[in-house]
Amino acid sequence: MAQVLEFKLPDLGEGLTEAEIVRWLVQVGDVVAVDQLVVEVETAKAMVEVPCPYGGVVTARFGEEGTELPVGAPLLTVAVGASAAGGATDGEGLGERDAEGSDAGSGNVLVGYGTGAPPARRRRVRPASETAPARAGASREAPAAQTAPSAPKSPVRPAEGHANGAAHHDGSRGEGPVPVISPLVRRLARENGLDLRELTGSGPDGLILRADVEYALRAAAAQGRTARPTEPHARVSAVPAAATEPHAPTPALGGTRVPLKGVRGAVADKLSRSRREIPDATCWVDADATELMRARTAMNATGGPKISLLALLARICTAALARFPELNSTVDMDAREVVQLDHVHLGFAAQTERGLVVPVVRDAHARDAEGLTAEFARLTEAARAGTLTPAELTGGTFTLNNYGVFGVDGSTPIINHPEAAMLGVGRIVPKPWVHEGELAVRQVVQLSLTFDHRVCDGGTAGGFLRYVADCVEQPAVLLRTL
Repeated sequence: MAQVLEFKLPDLGEGLTEAEIVRWLVQVGDVVAVDQLVVEVETAKAMVEVPCPYGGVVTARFGEEGTELPVGAPLLTVAVGASAAGGATDGEGLGERDAEGSDAGSGNVLVGYGTGAPPARRRRVRPASETAPARAGASREAPAAQTAPSAPKSPVRPAEGHANGAAHHDGSRGEGPVPVISPLVRRLARENGLDLRELTGSGPDGLILRADVEYALRAAAAQGRTARPTEPHARVSAVPAAATEPHAPTPALGGTRVPLKGVRGAVADKLSRSRREIPDATCWVDADATELMRARTAMNATGGPKISLLALLARICTAALARFPELNSTVDMDAREVVQLDHVHLGFAAQTERGLVVPVVRDAHARDAEGLTAEFARLTEAARAGTLTPAELTGGTFTLNNYGVFGVDGSTPIINHPEAAMLGVGRIVPKPWVHEGELAVRQVVQLSLTFDHRVCDGGTAGGFLRYVADCVEQPAVLLRTL
């Protein structure tokens, strides 16, 4: 008899807690091999193709394309064993299953997934009739190849006085674990004084999602009954005001709504956090880049790989950070310490069809102009293809932002949290300039430095920016650090 094994969304690394289903690579009824790619998901960092650690027949998929799932939520079920070809015959495809003797485990799949056999007994998913007694008339039968429900369950629990509400308030669930995976959901509830035990999640197995918490908070705000965060035991009634007081519906705002999720959502969260936590300041200077452009032309005239302008600017940055290490640091507010970092992992802003990403060049201080050019090209191509790994998008210590490619002269960049500074470079254009006492047309660029005022004062920031400008105007200055 075939075993039906459940494959859950694995930990994709780098602290990621959720992913969006972009494209299913298998259909219900397909035969899959161990470690075969079954779904393509998009995280806040990159696109990832997820392999399944089991071999057999796909009996169910959970979530349509475009659905966002938390780590640990079921992705699909696979019938494994001699009768797998016939599909699952159990009316409750996700009922209790004996996994003894299974050898379907795979090799190293993703973070958090090893090769061991599945546990001897798998947790039984309660049918809808158990989680929602009020729907006693609903059918208890579910086909084995059922996918995720088309309509989410209501995230709010019944009002007090209802049979379900009474069963809850007498402590039937109050002592058990709260079905929450995402630490972001827990924090959101905690900061708003919301008791998660008051909610029924709309996710798989009653998992409480961020949308459930936000819905409950909106409902509580509409009633004017929001709990104060200072009251740890305060409970928020998540019953919408419309259920207790009839009123005219509020007209929805017109326009197009664009979800803040995936890369766009991650960028929004990070930039908002930067603005909240970092007391930043910006200084800027115009520089004559004529000699730098001539030096690059001379380098590329000698044959060999072409040197990019971004690589030369990166080389200047690493030299400046060696002189002003305060700007290659991060702030540990828990310890109230500024941590100056030993290595320069240089991030650079790259605009792609999926939005703005910041790939990171590891150990940029140890690379020459040719090495930097090659690494910039590799990471840029991967960014455009959407194949950057989470490791290639995290861990930066300083960011170089060449917004001049958009045809603008200046900007006040937002620091890439938790870094301490970012150098912005505008377009290089011919402008009138006093050169050697005479007015001339020179190639001029505006440089801006946004820095965390906690790590240094204006004197250090000004010294860094002035050194960068000196190297741009006279590239020979770099010879001192070679």
